[in-house]
Amino acid sequence: METMWTHHLTFCGSNIINHFYCTDPPLIRLSCSDTFIKETSMFVVAGSKLSNSLLIILISYIFILIAILNMCSAEDLPRASQSKQSKIIAVFYTFVSPMLNPIIYSLRNKDVKQAFWKLIRRNVL
Repeated sequence: METMWTHHLTFCGSNIINHFYCTDPPLIRLSCSDTFIKETSMFVVAGSKLSNSLLIILISYIFILIAILNMCSAEDLPRASQSKQSKIIAVFYTFVSPMLNPIIYSLRNKDVKQAFWKLIRRNVL
């Protein structure tokens, strides 16, 4: 349908698209005809794709929640798992690791790496 609506557009001005490749939005800007049906069709298709993706994610989270609720409770576990050390490890994996990920990945950037070492040298020396 998208191709059919694009085929029915008329172009009367410049045929130069100011974009890397020919996509629908820049093509619609070049059209002299009414683009309401084409734009509506694009929004419907994009909305349905987004809705389907969100629905799949929501269903997967529901299955995860069901699996978690079917797990044994903490009372069924041995007392050793409730020790202070296991709680510290749980906090590390739950909070510290995800917080460090952006820092670790940003250190791949050359400018960030230079600024980091400059900061370290300034504080150490």
